[in-house]
Amino acid sequence: MDPVTKAVLLSWAWRWDVTLLLFVMGGLYVTGWIRLRKRTYVSRRRNRPHLVVWWRLIAYLSGLILVGVALMSPIDVLSQQLFFMHMIQHLLLIMIAPPLLMIANPMPFLLWGLPTRWRHKAGRVLSYLLHRESSTRNLVVKLTAPGIIFMFWIISVIGWHDPTLYNAALRYEIIHDIEHLFFFAAGMLFWWHVTGAGPRLHKQFGIVARIVFVLAAVPPNMFLGIVLAFASVPIYSYYEGVPRLWVNDVVIDQTIGGVIMWIPGSMMYIIAVLILLTKLFDQEGHKPPLDEKLWASDEAMAAPGIGHEN
Repeated sequence: MDPVTKAVLLSWAWRWDVTLLLFVMGGLYVTGWIRLRKRTYVSRRRNRPHLVVWWRLIAYLSGLILVGVALMSPIDVLSQQLFFMHMIQHLLLIMIAPPLLMIANPMPFLLWGLPTRWRHKAGRVLSYLLHRESSTRNLVVKLTAPGIIFMFWIISVIGWHDPTLYNAALRYEIIHDIEHLFFFAAGMLFWWHVTGAGPRLHKQFGIVARIVFVLAAVPPNMFLGIVLAFASVPIYSYYEGVPRLWVNDVVIDQTIGGVIMWIPGSMMYIIAVLILLTKLFDQEGHKPPLDEKLWASDEAMAAPGIGHEN
């Protein structure tokens, strides 16, 4: 392997702020998960409620690891030179790490991970702020309504790919960090509504509504990817003046990045829809059979709307 390439692939841009935050959040979750697991024995067979299961712990830690990979691994280093690596970074921050974190339902575990005194104080503060009659809760509910979050997601994903903003993010580290915060916040809030993780401030979407919500994200994501993939000239001037390890043609690099946003990016949402459909079919399969009296008589067979309950 070329020495320069090897050096880049082995370089990690360690950041104390990101590392500290990831270790704190991971430590709190693991501690809370262990504490809740010990407190939730419900029989001699040690059956536990659905909340405390291994896959939640694995999902949360995997999400944190992917955030670290996106922000500190060679992916971050190479994103300054290659557009398609920047798209991979965005994919991790918007469409892969957030759903893993949110399906883990982190809020109760993070609270239980706190020291007892802090947990009680945090619980009282949350109870006050999120009480049904609290003006703070009402404001938060309005600001995080599904429609508002969907628009925030579109503005974050599409808006930050404006050439002026995008070039500025690559030239100035503070703007780059703000861009990443927007992407990550948009992803977390979007998947918060899809997964129904706590705190549950809104009426829980039905599965069909969640499927529609996720599918609605596909067209704008595909549109952005297609525009980037089929552009015949460089859209982002920054990449024209930087040294490149691979893919010397700026337009080809841009095309690869567009395809990554278009196909793998859209597939993340399709996979979520398939999971929701599986859950929907599972619910249908567990419904009790219709009472024979409602459909077996001659009168019922002749009536319109047979087999449907009001």
